[in-house]
This record gives sequence, C-alpha cells and structure tokens, in this order.
Amino acid sequence: MATASARHILVSDEQQCLDIKKKIELGEMTFEEAARDHSLCPSGVKGGELGTFSQGQMVPEFDEVVFNDEVGVIHGPIKTQFGYHLLEVKERKI
Repeated sequence: MATASARHILVSDEQQCLDIKKKIELGEMTFEEAARDHSLCPSGVKGGELGTFSQGQMVPEFDEVVFNDEVGVIHGPIKTQFGYHLLEVKERKI
C-alpha cells in the first residue's frame, strides 16, 4: 500500500493561503513558522507535520496531491471541506 509523509498549513481564506505561500517562497518565513503562526489545524504546533499515512486516510483532494504531485515543493491552495491548505509532500512510497 502507498504511504507518504507530509506537512500542511490550514487556513479559512484562499487569499491568506496565497499570501502565506508567497512569504515562504520569498524566504520571509519558514513553513514551520507559518504553520505555527497561522494554521487552524492542531498539527500547526508541530510545524504542520502530519506524519506518515496511507493512501485513502485523508480527504480526496489531499490524497490527489500527496500521491501524485511533486515531492519537496509547496502545493496549494488546495480547497477541502476544512478550508484552504498549503501542502508539502516530504516522502512517498508507492
């Protein structure tokens, strides 16, 4: 079964998600700092770390990115029923 490890930042607004992504890309803050300061998910206190999980454990929009898109880059905004996510796939084993 496919597994992956990832981290994410969850916010309620798409524009905020875009603004945070830009600040990370410009080096104004790290992913971990952004997660701690802005994420609505409890994982924010751990820098957005979600640990390792199997395909099908996360919502479909999340799974689509985690198990198909490039590893090591920041993806998003990704809209789910929870809000807007920035997502970084750290590792994937198919």
